[in-house]
Amino acid sequence: MKIETRGRRLHLRGGLLLDGTGAAARRADVITEGDRIVAVGPDLTISGEVVDCGGLTVCPGFIDTHSHSDLLVLVEPDLPMKSRQGVTLEVYGQDGISVVPVRDADVEPTRRKLAGLLGDPFLPRDFRSVGDYLDLLDATGAAVNTAYLVPHGAARTFVMGDEDRPPTEEELARMVALVGQGMAEGALGMSTGLIYPPCCYAATDELTALCREVARRDGVFVVHIRSESDRILEAVDEMLAVARGSGVHLHLSHFKIAGRRNWPLVEEMIAKVETARASGLRVTADQYPYVAGSTMFGAILPPWAHSGGVEATLARLASPEERARMRAAMQHEGPNDWDSFWAWTGPDGIVISDVPSGKRPGLIGKTVAQAAAAAQQDPLGFALDLLLAERMGVSMISFSQTEEVVARLMRLPWVNGCTDGLLGGRPHPRAFGTFPRLLGRYVRDLGVVPLEEMVRKLTSQAASAMHLPGRGTVAPGMAADLVAFDPAKVIDTATFEEPIRYPAGIEHVITAGAVVVRGGLPTHVHPGRTVRHAS
Repeated sequence: MKIETRGRRLHLRGGLLLDGTGAAARRADVITEGDRIVAVGPDLTISGEVVDCGGLTVCPGFIDTHSHSDLLVLVEPDLPMKSRQGVTLEVYGQDGISVVPVRDADVEPTRRKLAGLLGDPFLPRDFRSVGDYLDLLDATGAAVNTAYLVPHGAARTFVMGDEDRPPTEEELARMVALVGQGMAEGALGMSTGLIYPPCCYAATDELTALCREVARRDGVFVVHIRSESDRILEAVDEMLAVARGSGVHLHLSHFKIAGRRNWPLVEEMIAKVETARASGLRVTADQYPYVAGSTMFGAILPPWAHSGGVEATLARLASPEERARMRAAMQHEGPNDWDSFWAWTGPDGIVISDVPSGKRPGLIGKTVAQAAAAAQQDPLGFALDLLLAERMGVSMISFSQTEEVVARLMRLPWVNGCTDGLLGGRPHPRAFGTFPRLLGRYVRDLGVVPLEEMVRKLTSQAASAMHLPGRGTVAPGMAADLVAFDPAKVIDTATFEEPIRYPAGIEHVITAGAVVVRGGLPTHVHPGRTVRHAS
């Protein structure tokens, strides 16, 4: 239910306030009017509807800087997996691959290509531009606020299809214009995913040219880097070169290191970023607090296998000769020039998390090794057959990281939290548990980061990283997006075995001045609106 909050007053009373700046907690009430905070202080005179926060900590709403709810939000606007975590704003258009901009002729191919990432809900696909999509979000409403990044891959496909080649000068100019148009219509910046087609076909100079336009409009460049494993140091260097060459604010998505042999590189990787920041470059990052990742199952294929789009990939999967090439590339133990999920974990470390067609529900939750054994096939052959049969529409979870590196990166003050959660089938538990896990496991139970610092990272640091003025702290005039939680009880309950479980300890959530979660349960009101860049 959409709701108008203009003139409505809320009084969050009796809580312990963490204001998002990193300052120590203090006793303070918070009063909101409409979608803004109007008063903060101890024992304020009762004004408006009282939200009892006795025994709770009150803080700014959490900002999910890397989300994949782009389509689900349009059909399930409650988004309980996010709102019940305390998320009050999500940023879509991630990894260079999302729904707009798109040409009329590409609507169906894009729908099929994105099924493994965003799902395939039944809804009209009548949006073509960033402005169309944001207008539809506003018309629909949601329990969370929403924002968008221009996906590099969508812009590239719009201009030159899925071809594996450099753009011509004229094509590059059209891509630059498309990115500029998207930001003029409200996008916060641009994203890319340099392991995914067609983003992976772009050279550094293409990215630099596009980022000059993003920088000119004071946007952010959000990046899944070209390698998170064997070539991670080179991949970080490449993105720092783009930032130097364009002046853009660089934000590194789901910062991590994959593959056991690469984990010792963490200090060198951090040093590269710290040196760049000390030199004046603006570099930030986000992470999810788990040792497994999740993405489209098609990412197991070498990059060249995706050239030309989904139909071309399916033709290669049907060709014995091309399959042999894929097998050779995927079974090479490395070091590899591309992120080989198969080399990192093998079939025992890859879990099939969703098959959106609904034709193979029995595969969901099984490792590739288990599914292949049941089918009496070799695992790699089974994986290639599955991609062909499902036309690439499959999602996976991959175990490739270590707790020590996760905690080391979490301590960095310029790294905020994110879910990066795919939401179909049997999802990664991060979709339901990221923020309570950070507050419970990593703050309270392990002491990795103090509570006031973690709240700062999840709120004002995230707002700064995404160029969201007026958000992320509790003060008069700031956005009325707030969370009240119990620091003694907050915890994630979602697991890899049972991921669709809601957290404990998140009691009340206020989005744009309206209560969207009360006593831990959704109220089914949808005050959220799009947050657009003032380009």
